[in-house]
Amino acid sequence: MEYTVQKLGKLAGISTRTLRYYDEIGILKPARINSSGYRIYGQEEVDQLQQILFYRELGLHLDGIKEILTSPSFNRSRALQEHHAQLLDKRKQLDMLITNVENTIASTEGRMTMSDQEKFEGFKQRLIEDNEQKYGKEIRAKYGEETVNKSNAKLKNMTQAQHDEVTRLAEELYETLAEAFKQGDPASDLAQKAAGLHKQWLTYYWNDYSKEAHAGLAQMYVDDERFTAHYDEKHPGTAEFLRDAILIYTGAKPPSI
Repeated sequence: MEYTVQKLGKLAGISTRTLRYYDEIGILKPARINSSGYRIYGQEEVDQLQQILFYRELGLHLDGIKEILTSPSFNRSRALQEHHAQLLDKRKQLDMLITNVENTIASTEGRMTMSDQEKFEGFKQRLIEDNEQKYGKEIRAKYGEETVNKSNAKLKNMTQAQHDEVTRLAEELYETLAEAFKQGDPASDLAQKAAGLHKQWLTYYWNDYSKEAHAGLAQMYVDDERFTAHYDEKHPGTAEFLRDAILIYTGAKPPSI
C-alpha cells in the first residue's frame, strides 16, 4: 500500500511537517514523487518510519538514528529485538516507580511503613537503566559483565546515608577539579586531591578498586565524546586535565608530563 504525506502522518500520529523534515535531512526519503509533485511512501518507508519512531522513543537524536539506519551492518530484525528488550527494561523501571508511589501513598495514610532505602529504590533503578542505555555497551566491553553487574548491585543496595555522602563527594570533586584546572598543572596538590576524591567517589560504585582500572576509566573520559562533553561542559579541556591528574595519581604517567 502507498501513502501520501498526509495519510502517512495520520497513520503514524506525526505531523506532515515532521515527515517533510525527515525527507530534507535524508533520514526518510519517499519512494517516489508522483506527477502532481506529491511525496509517495511505500511499505519499505513505512517500516523505516516505524524504526525511526522506535529510536526516538528510546531517546536517540536524529543524527544518531540516521547513522544507525544508513549503516551497511544495520539489521532490522536484530534492531527490533533490541528495541523489545529496551522497552521491557523501561516497563520494569516504570513498574518499580509506580509501586514506589503506591507504597508511599500507603505509608502516608498509615497503612504501611517504608524504610528509607525502599523510598529510593525506584530512583536508583532508573539511574542504573539510564547508565546502561548511555554507556552500558562500552563499559561492559571494557570491564566485563560481572564487574558491571556487581557495580549495579552496589548502587541498588546503597543506603540513604551512602547516597548523601557520594553526592557530597561529587560536589567536592567538581569544585576541586574546577579550581585545579585554573592552575593548569595536573601534578599540583589540588589536582591530585581531585584525583583522590575521584577515587573515593568510585569506591561507592565499584565493587573492587584498582589503579589500572582507574587509569583506564580516566582515558575513557577523553576517548568517549559523551564523557568528554560532560566534564568539558563549563571549561573545555577539563576531561583531559582530569585524565592526566588521575594517570599521575595512579602512577600510570610520570609527574613531568
